[in-house]
Amino acid sequence: MRTELLTDRGGRGEPVVLVHGLMGRGSTWSRQIPWLTDVARVYTYDAPWHRGRDVEDPEPISTERFVADLGDAVVSLGRPVTLVGHSMGGLHSWCLAAERPDLVRALVVEDMAPDFRGRTTGPWEPWVYALPEEFTSHRQILDAFGDVAGRYFAEAFDRTPTGWRLHGRTERWVEIAAQWGTRDYWKQWHAVRAPTLLIEAGNSVTPPGQMRRMHETGFRTTLLDVPGAGHLVHDDAPEEYRHAVLAFLSTFAGGA
Repeated sequence: MRTELLTDRGGRGEPVVLVHGLMGRGSTWSRQIPWLTDVARVYTYDAPWHRGRDVEDPEPISTERFVADLGDAVVSLGRPVTLVGHSMGGLHSWCLAAERPDLVRALVVEDMAPDFRGRTTGPWEPWVYALPEEFTSHRQILDAFGDVAGRYFAEAFDRTPTGWRLHGRTERWVEIAAQWGTRDYWKQWHAVRAPTLLIEAGNSVTPPGQMRRMHETGFRTTLLDVPGAGHLVHDDAPEEYRHAVLAFLSTFAGGA
């Protein structure tokens, strides 16, 4: 069992595992943990290549590797869980639910779609490669990412005696995103047999119409569109996100 893959955040009730997106980390869920622990036992998860700048990982990057690692984390709890996934974390969560339905009782998928084929990381790469390895002030982080995303990344980065350092290798993050442009995940989505809350940002990064199609073709889904919200819906529209997730947990995941 791989209990070291999860951080126990406390609470009581059925287990909920929070699965971050690309360039994120389990620590970025700090604003959601307090209300989630009122209704569930909450765990956060750090995905491979997001566990610290000095954590080496020689394994080839693949969705299958991510899903296997997440599966090991869930197995360590000894019971089915609700997976709450943002972006990349949503993709890996529904892929695990498709592959191991015995491990996943319900899903929350935030702003992620199955098919980015044909899209490249080219427009994004100059920006991400230009990021400094270390930021020397919180203001510098906010200036680079904006107020909402800046607060998020400040929580993800490694802390050092002199500032905040990227918690992974930029080239690995680009490689992860690039893989999504080469394949689709509709087969995995259609295999999911767990109730799912789909949350789409008004200013979504997903291809138009795909999350609605997920809703229309999924097993047992609810779709929430949050107008005006950016990709980090849980931080950009926290009240809408909290209300929807708590209602979903109450209905489908054994929450209060």
